[in-house]
Amino acid sequence: MNVKKDIRFRVYITFTCMFVLGCAIIARAVYIQVKQGPELRSMAREMHTRFETLEAERGNILNEEGRPLSTSIPEFDVHIDFSVIDTALFADQIDSLSRCMAILFVNKGKSAEDYKEEFVQAYDNGNKYYPLGRKLKYYEYEALRNFPIFIKGKSGGFIAEPKEKRRLPYGEFARRTLGIFRDSNINGLEAKYNKELAGENGRRVVQKAAGGLWVPVDGSEAEPVNGKDIVTTLDMDVQAVAHDALLSNLRKYQCLYGTCIVMEVATGKIRTLVNLGRQKDSTYTEDFNYATIPTEPGSTFKLMTLTALLNDKYINVDSIVDIQGGRRQFANRVMEDSHPNPSLGPMPIWKAYAISSNVGMAKLADRYYHDQPQKYVDHLKRLHLDKYTGIDLLGERKAKVMEPSGKQWSKTSLPWMAIGYGVLITPLHTCMLYNAVANNGKMMKPYLVSAIREYGKDVKTIEPEVVATLGDEEVVRQLRKCTRAVVVEGTGKDIASPYYSMSGKTGTAQVADKGIKYTDGVYQGSYVGYMPAENPKYTICIVIRTKPHSSAYYGGTIAAPVFRMVADKIFSRNMGAWTTPLDSMAKTGSAALPAKAATASAYEILLGAMHKKMPIPVEQRNLMVQAVTDTTKRTHVQEKVVYKGIMPDVTGMTLKDAVYMLENYGVHVQLAGKGKVIAQSVPVGTRLQKGQSITLQLG
Repeated sequence: MNVKKDIRFRVYITFTCMFVLGCAIIARAVYIQVKQGPELRSMAREMHTRFETLEAERGNILNEEGRPLSTSIPEFDVHIDFSVIDTALFADQIDSLSRCMAILFVNKGKSAEDYKEEFVQAYDNGNKYYPLGRKLKYYEYEALRNFPIFIKGKSGGFIAEPKEKRRLPYGEFARRTLGIFRDSNINGLEAKYNKELAGENGRRVVQKAAGGLWVPVDGSEAEPVNGKDIVTTLDMDVQAVAHDALLSNLRKYQCLYGTCIVMEVATGKIRTLVNLGRQKDSTYTEDFNYATIPTEPGSTFKLMTLTALLNDKYINVDSIVDIQGGRRQFANRVMEDSHPNPSLGPMPIWKAYAISSNVGMAKLADRYYHDQPQKYVDHLKRLHLDKYTGIDLLGERKAKVMEPSGKQWSKTSLPWMAIGYGVLITPLHTCMLYNAVANNGKMMKPYLVSAIREYGKDVKTIEPEVVATLGDEEVVRQLRKCTRAVVVEGTGKDIASPYYSMSGKTGTAQVADKGIKYTDGVYQGSYVGYMPAENPKYTICIVIRTKPHSSAYYGGTIAAPVFRMVADKIFSRNMGAWTTPLDSMAKTGSAALPAKAATASAYEILLGAMHKKMPIPVEQRNLMVQAVTDTTKRTHVQEKVVYKGIMPDVTGMTLKDAVYMLENYGVHVQLAGKGKVIAQSVPVGTRLQKGQSITLQLG
């Protein structure tokens, strides 16, 4: 009896467990069906169908001549799946494949036998993802896919992964302006116009077919919309010269950074934008857009003080101001000119501007705006000096102008603001101000893109925009008189050209920002001007920041030579297509261009071709001479006078003669361009140091 009970008990337990297990299975099935069903069904579908992205082609950045400045080039990573290659096919064609590989990649130094050994080993190992090459160019990819075995496509194990690589054909030139395009890093015009350049990706449904191949489902494709091209205003020929000229001076004085801007006067188009910063390894690269970083501008800002005074009719530039030897006290601070001279006293305002007298400009501002400083500040704000320039680049920082109602305003704020301290404006602002003088008072908005283009046709055109006016015609005339005087007899006279006229202003400011104190001795040297002076076509602005306690920091020393080299390039190309004859633009006013120095033997050949005899003693054949005309209008040559250790004028010389002369002084000569010397980075008369670098611009 007990045995029966025991058996029944065990049966009950077994059935109970089976019942509970069955209920659990049913509950789990219901749960999976209801809760997880949609997700699992989706996963199942994805195993057989999926969406595939169709990448849109990114647009190009072109210049106005249609040359690509930033473009996408296809690259390919190629792998081989040896596990799918037929044994007979491999054995029959491996020798031919190996020979083709050795020919295509001859630079790798591998023989056909080397490739055969590698491929046989990979085949024996059944390698499914053998790396054949990375970042291959299109012609290499095309050649590979037609090689023996690989021509079979997937059954030949050929796996190609196409990628787009953004390329800058001009390398470092304007790299920061054009921009970098990477998934994690995008800046410059690439970032600003990313929406236009990127286009819209498409997509399609693909279905898994026999053999594991994914094939498109008919009618499921949404085609990609390729990106548009943008047309930039940059001129890469001038960009190259500006880059090299700026780089040479940055290296020479070991400066922290520099920027060079070339603006078209009538439109505001930016033709050149160079930004070079010093790296830890002492090289320079386009790392930041220094043209859009506000700093205290220094003496170039004196133009703004003159603009305010002239618009309020307080002065004309022929009025007299006493600069008191270049030293004067304002409240509890003493202001000095960069070169105080007790003999200097009353002089016309235009001359005080030309010699960049701090005291002269500060006295005028303090005299007329001492009791109404807001009136002066309002002039600055009227010209948008407290706003963004509006250039079509991301990351521009806002300019700042100190307000009389602010906590930082003091009794000395106004006179120091008058000479460029207490305001923070970008080099672009400075360029816009002087461009307005050149443009009859109209201040233009700077811009870098002139059109957006689709399939070769412009779909949007960006027009020039006037953002403010300096003043009336008389104000502009007087401002032009002052900026011209700077080059004729002021701080910019060392860069005057005999072939064309120019106007401008030097600037030097001691700076304190980003952890830098005034006591650190860091300066900002600048030069901004326009050319030709009578009918301006281009405005050029150079701003350079020095290393601490640099021996050279004046704008006339570190920035003005860069201006001259860039202006020479523009003039030599006649970019502006001005109609004034070249000889009429020479400051000498002579129709005959001045003769240049060369070796006596070179002059003998030249004059011989002109049927003029000029016997030269053998011992004088290598002397540097210059042609001169005497009172009887007879041409002869005389030895060119040069002084040991002093920079001579080598413009107009052949490369051979210029290098011969300079290297005798123990300096290092760097070259930019081809042809004869058209500009030199070190002004005539500068004392030379042994081992010093000098850049010669050829053209």
